[in-house]
Amino acid sequence: MSEKNNKTNNAGMSRRNFLKNSGLVAGGVVGGSLFGGLITNQFSKDNKNEDTTNETPVTFEARTFFNRNEDFAVLSAATERIFPENDNGPGAIELGVPYFIDRQCAGDWGKNANDYMQGPFPVIEVTENYEENKKSVDKVTPGTVVTVPSNTPRYQTKMTRGVLFLEGIRAMEKQSQDKFDEGFAQLEAEQQDEILQLFEAGGIDVSGVDSAQFFGLLRQTVIEGVYADPVYGGNRNMDGWRMKGFPGPRMAYYDQIDAEDFIEMEPEPLRAYQGN
Repeated sequence: MSEKNNKTNNAGMSRRNFLKNSGLVAGGVVGGSLFGGLITNQFSKDNKNEDTTNETPVTFEARTFFNRNEDFAVLSAATERIFPENDNGPGAIELGVPYFIDRQCAGDWGKNANDYMQGPFPVIEVTENYEENKKSVDKVTPGTVVTVPSNTPRYQTKMTRGVLFLEGIRAMEKQSQDKFDEGFAQLEAEQQDEILQLFEAGGIDVSGVDSAQFFGLLRQTVIEGVYADPVYGGNRNMDGWRMKGFPGPRMAYYDQIDAEDFIEMEPEPLRAYQGN
């Protein structure tokens, strides 16, 4: 085969590899099935014997839900105050938690795809006893029947989690502007904590729900982002696990189970058992 033909074939292979790899990224980000796409590509026959040591690894630090920089900045600052950096290790931002939440909101979880989203929703009629109901239905004219947040332990609202995050983040920004004449991301740490405590206490105007319900969801998702497997976009470098001494989802401990001394293990993620 001529040198020209060899160059042509090599160029074709490079283009095929490029399209295959770029298709992996596009299929995950646009299609919302990144985890499934990763598994499919990792176990395909064409990839089994390829040398991937020089390939650029797939990363998740690209927003797919929060379009506005302002919203993502508020989210990032809030997650850092809920799980701040200290002597034990990195905080939420360094652990990639804001990107974890972004990916969750963009997927089925954020769309409540598998949840029952119909009624009944609890309602309350605001009468002359307006002050007694003010915390839940502030700024509502007496005599109006309104939907209020449920006190049941399960998620119960007409809003999807993604929309709830957007509404909550923007309500935090509004509260920050009203109280301190400054954006939430620009506040001092103590001022940010004050805003978060107001939301945790409830009664702040968030469209469709009480602010306490939003804060609870935010806090829960931050913790999940810190300790979830890195494949989901958080717990960067498995540092969340390292702070807890968690070794990761090991398949077995048969070679250490009889050890008399305490064993410290370097954590391993799900990818360790699914290829690179």
